[in-house]
Amino acid sequence: MSTIILDKMKTIKTLNNITESGLNVFNNDTYTIDNDTENPDAIVVRSFNMHTIEFGNNLKAIARAGAGVNNIPVDKCTEQGIVVFNTPGANANAVKEMVLTTLMASSRNLFAGVAWTKTLEGEGEKIPKLVEAGKKQFVGKEIKGKTLGVIGLGAIGALVANDALDLDMDVIGFDPFISVDTAWNLSRNVQRAMTIEQLFANSDYITVHVPLTDDTAGMFNEEIFSIMKPGVHILNFSRGELVNETDMEAALESGKVGRYITDFPNENVLKMKNTIPIPHLGASTQESEENCAIMAARQVKEFLETGNIKNSVNFPNTSLPYTGKRRVAAFHLNVPNMVGQITQAISSHNLNIADMVNRSRGEYAYTMIDIDNKIIGDIIPDLEEKIKQIEGIVTTRVI
Repeated sequence: MSTIILDKMKTIKTLNNITESGLNVFNNDTYTIDNDTENPDAIVVRSFNMHTIEFGNNLKAIARAGAGVNNIPVDKCTEQGIVVFNTPGANANAVKEMVLTTLMASSRNLFAGVAWTKTLEGEGEKIPKLVEAGKKQFVGKEIKGKTLGVIGLGAIGALVANDALDLDMDVIGFDPFISVDTAWNLSRNVQRAMTIEQLFANSDYITVHVPLTDDTAGMFNEEIFSIMKPGVHILNFSRGELVNETDMEAALESGKVGRYITDFPNENVLKMKNTIPIPHLGASTQESEENCAIMAARQVKEFLETGNIKNSVNFPNTSLPYTGKRRVAAFHLNVPNMVGQITQAISSHNLNIADMVNRSRGEYAYTMIDIDNKIIGDIIPDLEEKIKQIEGIVTTRVI
């Protein structure tokens, strides 16, 4: 069913603690933060599970202050014309630092060494000699001159690759879907793997930065482990489900995989030999939380005020310079003659079109049209009603 969305005072609801710097983006007379409302204009969320929530007909956008959107029912939102935003890159530096920290620490057996040293408590004056005698069991390797394979060269992967080069590592990257923006920011000294198998076969360390999909689930498995160098270190700061844990346990037992560093511990992982389980700290920095909150809030604000969309996971990214003219924004099925029917509805009110844009994404599309005339307020409901009646319209509003 189509929905008419009217312009008015905008209500924002948060489902997690969102930093004050993020909420301050909405600090003007046209917004109110109300966490008790059942029907906000937009929701800002971090990890809250939204799969059991019923959405009001006023909800226009959900912004995830982070990259993953597994906690949001994206398909349901799409069907109801609700834009879902995420914040790719806002936490990239935090994750990059954690990747490089654990890469070096695991290579030098730092975690095991510290844990062993703590067991010497109570030995008093014997401790220095015990340390000197015991340290040989923690002799590690330097990363200089070793090869790091980076799977996924998005915001995080590109930063990891560039900084690893500065640490005098050789870097191989694999990403068949690399964006133009990332390619510009990626060092030319990152070697390009033509196949993922090439990366697996030539890397001493492997870090993965790809989303969890049907294609990537279980991508680290027995078949892939057989290609890798003996003793390879694998770092997973993306999703636990990328790894077949049964196969990983066997590879760790045999020594095929020397270390498994993961930000996603569970009962199986904690039982495995030579694992470094981290309590999901990859993006857990004050700076990252603030960056994500600010970015999420700005994207919501831009959409509510202008209709422009950036970093949506279910709507096409769409931008039209906002000049203050009345703007028709419609989300609709991606079928022939939709734009023609919308423009016809506009012209039937003797209105001229100043500018327009149409973008599609799969089965859906998004159209924004600026009106050249000054629209009298009582025309707006009639115009919206006429557009709403077009078969295939999901939501529409006049900004």
